[in-house]
Amino acid sequence: MNILFAGGGTGGHLYPAVAMAAELLKASPGTSVSFAGTPNGIEASEIPRLGYRLHLLAARGLKRGKTVGAVFGNLGVLADFVRAVFHAAAILGRESPDVVVGTGGFVSAPVLLAAQLQGRKTLIQEQNAFPGVTTRLLSVLATEIHLSFEESRRFIWRKRGVFVTGNPARGFAPEDAGISRTRFGLSGELPTLLVFGGSRGARSINDAFLRFSGQLAGKVNLIWQTGSLDYQRIRDQVSPSETIWLGPYIEEMGTAYAAADLVVCRAGASTIAELTNLGKASLLVPYPHATGDHQRRNAEALVRKGAAVMTDDTQVGSGQTLETVFRLLGERRERERMGAASRSQGHPEAAARLASRIMALSKL
Repeated sequence: MNILFAGGGTGGHLYPAVAMAAELLKASPGTSVSFAGTPNGIEASEIPRLGYRLHLLAARGLKRGKTVGAVFGNLGVLADFVRAVFHAAAILGRESPDVVVGTGGFVSAPVLLAAQLQGRKTLIQEQNAFPGVTTRLLSVLATEIHLSFEESRRFIWRKRGVFVTGNPARGFAPEDAGISRTRFGLSGELPTLLVFGGSRGARSINDAFLRFSGQLAGKVNLIWQTGSLDYQRIRDQVSPSETIWLGPYIEEMGTAYAAADLVVCRAGASTIAELTNLGKASLLVPYPHATGDHQRRNAEALVRKGAAVMTDDTQVGSGQTLETVFRLLGERRERERMGAASRSQGHPEAAARLASRIMALSKL
């Protein structure tokens, strides 16, 4: 079996493909797996590090807006896209994959289109509640489309061959909450708040909790991943203590989730998958500049199910947000209800199910 994954640019597009690849090799150790990506995406370093073969293509995203600069810039993008389709076609001719799997990012579109023009089997895996342009357009000719949210179906023109399978995400072994808190040097008794905004951080969330830190101190445990850009600035103003753990990055994320009663974070697809797989109550702060405002749509999907509450990026530093945090940390039954609703939306078996579908398609 020979499988080609096309996707990347960000970890949100790349790691679901990596998770599927790992499941494929677990189920069928002799499988040949390779990836297509761009030189500037996270895949350029991650895929070789993980030991997979990587095919590099030049692909760029369209510029948004109707300015003259955007229009002329997009002419160059379209020219690059056409070249990328021909380059992808040549790669497909050499590799002859049984199935091509697209997970999003600039490189996904030319590779999927080239595969479809050659009559090859293609599977599209969409992470977000609002499907990207590649998914919406190329789903017409795809062999199968796998979504992460039920709400996404209404954006897909076809009805057959469309499944809600979930988004492959990191798996975490169960851990005791009290023990997890002590591993962060925190009280085993106080309710615990986990705050993070990604590896680089989220400035609005960091500024809000810098403002809230004095009111939280001694009342709740705070595990705060600041990201690399803001760490020193915050460290100069907030000192770690028996109720505050502060760091630029959390290596043991499973332990942090296990310690947490409530999570405050962005609403990226991978984060949503982790929260729902673990059944965590959350206060979501969608990144306002995400393409197609997809983080807001991700968050709204959980809010509608009662699995989360949401605040706007411009309002995260408000007193109302702090009141919501204290209210939820003080209402165990409400958190448990939210956690159960969150877990009901999880798909912890997503990677394995997708690997199974890829193997089935390869035999058709």
